[in-house]
Order: sequence, then structure tokens, then C-alpha cells
Amino acid sequence: MAEGDGEPRFVSYEVRDGTAWVMLDRPQYGNAQNYRLLNQLDGCFKQAVEDDSVKVIVLGGNGKHFSAGHDLGTPDKDTTFERERIGLWWNHTDKDGAERQYVLEQDVYLGLCRRWAAIPKPMVAMVQGACIAGGLMLAWVCDMIVASDDAFFQDPVLRMAQPGVEYFAHAFELPPRIAREFLFLGQRMSAERAYQYGMVNRVVTRDRLRDEVAAIAAEIGERPRIGLALTKQAVNLVEDLRGKRTAMDGVFHMHHFAHAQNQLVSGNLVGGVSLKTMADANKAEAK
Repeated sequence: MAEGDGEPRFVSYEVRDGTAWVMLDRPQYGNAQNYRLLNQLDGCFKQAVEDDSVKVIVLGGNGKHFSAGHDLGTPDKDTTFERERIGLWWNHTDKDGAERQYVLEQDVYLGLCRRWAAIPKPMVAMVQGACIAGGLMLAWVCDMIVASDDAFFQDPVLRMAQPGVEYFAHAFELPPRIAREFLFLGQRMSAERAYQYGMVNRVVTRDRLRDEVAAIAAEIGERPRIGLALTKQAVNLVEDLRGKRTAMDGVFHMHHFAHAQNQLVSGNLVGGVSLKTMADANKAEAK
């Protein structure tokens, strides 16, 4: 994590040979996503889109893990801060009850992920180590996923009574029965198994990961910019015609019913599940 303009920086940005390397930079917390990180990530993507020298965007994470998901309780957790809103939803910090979390997540999770999925430049996720819960959302908005052979994917939030993370692409990224297993059991899915189901494009050793991604980005970058944008729009259109956007809207409301139920029953959005509880459970469920 670096400092910039008096504010901690949780994302690094570099352009090399037509590729923008956007790297999550909270390695001491497994690149867990607080709200400032997500806003900074959006700023980096916007910078890459507006730079005509950039043909491809790579999203990765510094350190051992790609992303351990949403920030459940690190010292930099910032849910009480007013954030720069991307859409036109109002400020969440002075709202009560279910409204507070609903308007926040409409903008910061569902809104940002949909905005990023529509970026007209190709995006490649470079995944090593853990890609858990909210980490899945960041990988899934990318057009390709290249993973190291020690990477794993996991969504254990059913422990919080949640039907998966807010950007619910599970049943589009995986066959339905495998998606149910992934959610019901909350166990780790290896990169190799994810590759077998088409969720991952390539699996390489960790020491080759960056070079492999760089080679893919360079190859894509030789194609015409407008052709890449139109191809990406075409595939996104097909996914929406298959019901992806509508399904995601429906599950997002189920997700917030679960938040409301948790608040009523336990007084806590996630049913009292702590960062340590979730981390211990994830280790126990490693296969």
C-alpha cells in the first residue's frame, strides 16, 4: 500500500507496451477490498480507457493472493466513510436499517461490477492464490482469467445466509449443479477444476503467470481497437439475452433480504460471522 495525496493508495497502476497493469495493493490483508480500494480501482480503469496507448487492461493482485474478498474487519475497513458514488444513489452513511446497505451495495458492488464488465477494452484477470467471494466478482468482470496452478476459487458466504456474492454470475460461470455445489459446500475449487468448467482460460505455474498474461495481452493488443470493443459488446449482449442481467437483479434482492433477516435475528448484517470465523472456516474447508 502506497501513500498518495495524503490518502493511502490501495491500487497500483503502470502502463507497459500498450498494456495497463492494474494491481490490487493490500497484500498484508490478502488484497481484501475496502471501499477506497474499489473507488481507486475504478479510477485506474477510467484512466486506462481514456489512454489511447492502452489496448488491454490486466487486473492482478500484489503478494500471495489475488483477493480474499470484501473487507470484513481490517484496520482500514471504511464502511462508515462517505465514498465517491459512481451512480446516482444517495449517500448511505446517514441512512438506517436495510436502506443503508442496499443503496451502498447497489452502487459499490453491483454498479461498479456492471460498469467494469462493460469497459470496451479487453480485460484479463491474473489470479494467484486466493480468489474468494468478492474476489470472484473482480475476476468475473474480466474477459479472460489466467490462473496460477496454486490458485483457488471459493464463495463461502452461505455461512452468512447469503445466496452468493452481490454480482451473482455463478450459474453463468459454472454449470448449474456445479454452481450449487460451489455455493452449498463453500469449498475451494482448484484452478485446474475451474479450467475444466471453462471459468478459467489457462493455468500456468506461478513463476510463469505474469509472462503468460503479458504474452496474451500483447497478442490481443495487435487487433483493431474498435474490433475488440465490438466483439466484447457482442459477447456481453449474448450473456444478457441469456438472462444474466435479469438473474443478477433478482438474486441481488435475495441477497438483501438475507442482510435484513440477519439484522432482525442477530443484529448484524452477516449474522455475526467475523473475519476470523470466516478465515478459519475457509481453511477447514480446503480440499
